[in-house]
Amino acid sequence: MKVVGITTQQEIFVGSRTRNFRINEFLIIEDPSQNGLMGEVVEAKTFNRYIPLNIAGDFVDSSVLESLRSLGYNIDEETIFIAKVRLLNEALYPVLTGSDIRLPEFSEVKDLMIKSRKDEGLVLGVIRNTDDMARAMEDEYKDLLYTYEENGLQAQREIPYIMDVKSMHQYPHIGVFGGSGSGKSFGLRVVLEELMKQAIPTIVLDPHFEMDFSQGAAYFKEPSFDFEDRFKCLQVGFHVGVKFQDLSAQDLKNLLGAASNLTDAMNNVVDIIFRRRDSFYSFYNKLNMLMEAQEEGNIEKIEARIREAASEEERKAWLERKELYLSYDKTCPHSSVRGIVWRLKRLDNDGIFSKDIREIEEGLQRGKLMVIQGNTRILQVFSTYLLSNLYHKRRDYKDAQYRKTSAEYFPPFIVVTDEAHNFAPKGYDSPSKSIIKEISQEGRKYGSFLILATQRPTLLDETITAQLNTKFIFRTVRASDIQTIKEETDLTLEETRRLPYLRTGDVFVSSAAMGRTIFARIRAAISASPHTENPFDELKKRDREDDKVFMEIIESKLPINDTDLLDLILEIEKEFSITFTIDSLEDRLKEMAKKGLLSREDTIFGYRYKKLN
Repeated sequence: MKVVGITTQQEIFVGSRTRNFRINEFLIIEDPSQNGLMGEVVEAKTFNRYIPLNIAGDFVDSSVLESLRSLGYNIDEETIFIAKVRLLNEALYPVLTGSDIRLPEFSEVKDLMIKSRKDEGLVLGVIRNTDDMARAMEDEYKDLLYTYEENGLQAQREIPYIMDVKSMHQYPHIGVFGGSGSGKSFGLRVVLEELMKQAIPTIVLDPHFEMDFSQGAAYFKEPSFDFEDRFKCLQVGFHVGVKFQDLSAQDLKNLLGAASNLTDAMNNVVDIIFRRRDSFYSFYNKLNMLMEAQEEGNIEKIEARIREAASEEERKAWLERKELYLSYDKTCPHSSVRGIVWRLKRLDNDGIFSKDIREIEEGLQRGKLMVIQGNTRILQVFSTYLLSNLYHKRRDYKDAQYRKTSAEYFPPFIVVTDEAHNFAPKGYDSPSKSIIKEISQEGRKYGSFLILATQRPTLLDETITAQLNTKFIFRTVRASDIQTIKEETDLTLEETRRLPYLRTGDVFVSSAAMGRTIFARIRAAISASPHTENPFDELKKRDREDDKVFMEIIESKLPINDTDLLDLILEIEKEFSITFTIDSLEDRLKEMAKKGLLSREDTIFGYRYKKLN
């Protein structure tokens, strides 16, 4: 292998007649005046006698061809392998043409590839095309994982990619980008598994109800790790919620605004009427009575209702409405009060105010991964309160340390969410966006970090995207998303061209801590998503189950004649509370016969269905 063509301090061309090159593999350039330059293959091509070299365009110019001839290559007869190599660090001088090229040893790339010990970092996968170097690596880095390839599980053959989780203190926050089917959710699952192994307190906002780690992956006979005691799934409105008495006026406005945007007048209603330590029912009743008084139209009509009250209890209730009307009518417009009442009722119907977040806090204190489940709207509402509450508990603790005063300990934690563009959208405000943006900008100082996954990085708030110091980029097809990735990462032009064609599970990792982009493959997950069953397999399985149930119903009633169907229907309805019509039962029996589960014969009285011989 030799350096060919005109070189620069950043890029060279390499030619070989014996070895084909792989994209993203590493090479050592032995320039006599600059020993040990390391570069990465960014483009590779093969030429032979059947392909005229002049079709190569920009990739191979006349200087490359001339130097190949000078170095003894017979370009008209031999197969020649050519690669464009980009140096990892800029050379002092342009590389000398004709310099020898060799493969690096593991010891030469160890500091570049491995940034953390396996027991201190996150073992996320393997670095692609490093199998030649991996043969000489220490045993502690071997047999750490499996990858899942087209032909099933594959034992580790390459250098492991171990993310240094401690580096998040300097280079905070992670973005996980990729289109549908790219392996994004699979990669996020692997990251969460590693966080659980390290017992790092983590909150997961799970709008798809898929981050359950109780089921082992089917491709492992025996899972290598049991996550049962490391995580807990909690549903908003069933297991966790908001304790109304703990809300501040701003918390309440955030919650109401998450249900639907508040006007200035609505914000004013909350500021005027809400009192700290109000219960939900006391605040709701106050608003509801004020609204009813305003609907009467004026004070004379309210006084008339007081005089005409049928009971002392009703009279007292209207006196209370009158007092509220006199106190708040001029500062709280009827439409705004009605809007607040509607939003409060909606939140209450969703169960938001039925629980508290104590279980989440306790789980984080014990280093667990707490999975918060609910639909996207509910999670937007709840996360506004939850993240603000937990972040400020952590911040208050760190501020107290700085001031040398006492405060209750609250651990550092990581916030993880899929569909992040719904929680921190670009172009418009949402309550959850405000707290996520605050954590993205200031969380590093207090030990609060973000892992944000999305199929559409273009739709994610730009300020937040800019704070993501590590980005996992899976297959991405949309041109606008690829453009965003180009602007926010150090991916080269050649790498961005490959994004639409990446295999599921292959990923570019652009990391400030690594100082460069690496090409990796995510390891096989130890746990399985609840949504892994193919929907078409599900249809067939359900069909078989329905057939089995139907056969159990009619088995004791065989043989069945066409003339007996009405009596059979009455009998089935009485025994099993299942209703058929004559047509639907006849169709079902015909279907069972076609499937070979029953025998159907023609008699003088019509068809007869009976058991198979």
